[in-house]
Amino acid sequence: MTPFFGEFIGTGMLIVLGQGVVANVVLPKSKGQNSGWIVISFGWAIAVFVGVYCSAASSRAHLNPAVTLAFAFLGKFPWAMVPTYIAGQLLGAMTGSLLAYLTYRGHYAQPGDPDGKLATFCTAPAIRHTVDNLITEIIGTFVLILGVLYITSPSSTLGSLDALPVALLVLGIGLSLGGPTGYAINPARDLGPRIMHVLLPIPGKRDSNWSYAWVPVVGPVVGALLAAVVFKML
Repeated sequence: MTPFFGEFIGTGMLIVLGQGVVANVVLPKSKGQNSGWIVISFGWAIAVFVGVYCSAASSRAHLNPAVTLAFAFLGKFPWAMVPTYIAGQLLGAMTGSLLAYLTYRGHYAQPGDPDGKLATFCTAPAIRHTVDNLITEIIGTFVLILGVLYITSPSSTLGSLDALPVALLVLGIGLSLGGPTGYAINPARDLGPRIMHVLLPIPGKRDSNWSYAWVPVVGPVVGALLAAVVFKML
């Protein structure tokens, strides 16, 4: 695969499994309904493992614009390839979201909480406070990127053998830091499915909460660049 399709496939696998586990926990009449936050955190960790493993050989498995920007900032990745990678990540996230929706289409059609349906696609804060929410996303992404940089150091690759520690890192972030905002820590992970929530014919859906949508984009970018600066200093 080309790097673009590596990012497309890897991010698609990440989102179909990640959105899928949230749908399984949240949507009415699902067999996993109400199974809780630990199930969601483990599901996302496995989603990261699968996405990284699938795309490591072809694209070095960034799967996240924050990772791509941090590597480019540190000179580990060419800036000229950044738009290609982010395009692959965003389109892959949208495609993975579509597949997760199709898997649970009958459950989305059930009468239910519109907020819950939106939560299967994208993140939202438990307590709405812009500054606090932004800080949470910055810290979560800072931990992710700093961890990833040490996992991949001194190379600039997320090889297949690195899939497990990256997955465990995401699991730890979800369990420890994910409560306030749902830990987007990835602009493509949040923005791609949010766009699909707008486009898909979901019965009884609410608006897509675009007034909050900038937080899980800006926060991860800031957190990633801060992590890159600290890594460079250390």
